[in-house]
Amino acid sequence: MGCKKSVGILGIGSYVPEKIVTNHDLEKMIDTSDQWIVERTGIRERHIANDTENTSDLATRAAEKALLHAGVRAEEIDLIIVATVTPDMPFPPVACIVQDNLKAFNAAAFDLTAVCSGFMYGLVTGSAFIRAGIYNKVLIIGAEILSRITDFTDRNTAILFGDGAGAAVLGEVPTGYGILGMHLGADGAGGDLLKVPAGGSRQPASTETIANKLHFIHMDGNEVFKFAVKVMGEAARKALENAKLSPADVNFLVPHQANIRIIQSAAKRLGFPMEQVIVNVDKYGNTSSASIPIALDEAVKSGRIKNNDIIVLVGFGGGLTWGASVIKWY
Repeated sequence: MGCKKSVGILGIGSYVPEKIVTNHDLEKMIDTSDQWIVERTGIRERHIANDTENTSDLATRAAEKALLHAGVRAEEIDLIIVATVTPDMPFPPVACIVQDNLKAFNAAAFDLTAVCSGFMYGLVTGSAFIRAGIYNKVLIIGAEILSRITDFTDRNTAILFGDGAGAAVLGEVPTGYGILGMHLGADGAGGDLLKVPAGGSRQPASTETIANKLHFIHMDGNEVFKFAVKVMGEAARKALENAKLSPADVNFLVPHQANIRIIQSAAKRLGFPMEQVIVNVDKYGNTSSASIPIALDEAVKSGRIKNNDIIVLVGFGGGLTWGASVIKWY
């Protein structure tokens, strides 16, 4: 990377709400079936926040677990970045609410929006602050309550999304470990393929936007699928080139958990057997910016990912955006 400091993940944590909605539950709400959903997406259930839970609550719980895993105190954190498209409110940022919840009063705080690529954008941004010598420890959180912007009468999107949060503490690690390569990209021309049309300055909330369900996720599923399959492989390869490594050097791929068919297609393009791919989409559905850190947390805590393993994190999302990072686990 041409930099002196090696930056890696010191600790990781995740949190999902207790309430589980299964495919059989959805069968009672919309015209669908468990078999249809599993065959097309790989999803069997998803966790849904209750009425009293906010995105900041999920983010805080994941952050507390990451800090504990890292052995880092909240007051040691210099910066908090929350990646989300479902903030508690337009402002203040979720990151500021989390800062207060954690009592991390020495930390600067801001949110970023890159949809399902949010955690990857946060990881690259946070590591850059540390490499530049501006900060020592940065807390990155991907947190979403997508159930609040999902139309549960739309069979094409209602089956896909879940709620959750994942967090990572970044800091300096021994030379040769941590983030070895990275790649971020965007194509704004594809923005209309995946969006929530109303609620911003273009279409402020009104009785008309609410009646027309413009505050929910709208997606061109076929086009997003084609984009995702192509870009996941390309982003991973570019991050590996940046790290001067090849797919043969990688122990595990940790992809955005959007759809099992997208994951399988991306793995095939990279030449990864599915045994080397971390998959938990069946349990959580698509949790957007939270999906990669939740999957990574499970793989690390279960002992599947171990010290010295080379892993590739890769995601794609609305914007359109994408990002990948190669990490030697420490």
